[in-house]
Order: sequence, then C-alpha cells, then structure tokens
Amino acid sequence: MIQFIKINLFLILFIQFGALHAQKQKDKVAELKNNFISEKIKLTSAEADKFWPVYNDYNNKLKGVKRNLRRSYKKDIDNLSEKEAEDIYLLELKSKQLETDIHNEYAFTIKTIIGSKKFIKLRVAEEEFRLEVIKNIKEKNE
Repeated sequence: MIQFIKINLFLILFIQFGALHAQKQKDKVAELKNNFISEKIKLTSAEADKFWPVYNDYNNKLKGVKRNLRRSYKKDIDNLSEKEAEDIYLLELKSKQLETDIHNEYAFTIKTIIGSKKFIKLRVAEEEFRLEVIKNIKEKNE
C-alpha cells in the first residue's frame, strides 16, 4: 500500500513538473517574442505601458479561439459521423470569423497607441518571429 502511494505521489509530481516545465517554456517563448517585437518596432516607454496590456489581451483571445478549434480536431476523425464532421467544419468557419472580429476589435486600439507605421512594423515583426521560431525548430531537429 505504501509503495502504491509512493508511486502515485511520484507520478503526480512528475506530471506537475512536466506541466511546470511546459509553462516555463511557453513563458520563455512569450518573453522572447515580446523582446523581439519591442526591438523591432522600437516602442517608447509610454507606448509600451499602453501597448502590452492590449496586445497581450488580443493574443490571449486569439489563442482561446485557436485552442477551441484544435480540441475539435483531436477527435477520432476516421470515426466521425457526417454530422460531427459538419459541426467541426462549421466551427472552423466560425473560428476564422472570430479571429477576424478579434483582429478588427483590437487593430484600431493598437494603431491608436503606436501609430500606423509601428502597427505595420508589428505585423512584420510577428511574422519574422514566427519564421525564426520555425527555423530554430528545424535546426534542432536536424
């Protein structure tokens, strides 16, 4: 019985450590992204104070929409009924519309805070960061 408890305790700690490690990795990537963007668009401290809370809220909402869609794709696709597949298809369309709505909701506010030129630089910096992450992943896997 004590051995069973020790094994369960070990498994719980192992799972929590894994989740903690994954969260630390996500936090590290988010910090790198924020630093990358700050460097590329050269935010003033006044802009940064207003920009980051809005930008982070924007990204959190987008992540929520994408997470919801990804969960639907984790189902056993080969055994879906036509109705279930149709529901996932409609969810994808709705998700794309929600992403557009979120972008439209926040784009004006972000542009008001940092200006049009820095807004365009922001979009370029986001894409450059994404490509840099992909490049680093490929290099690690080679």
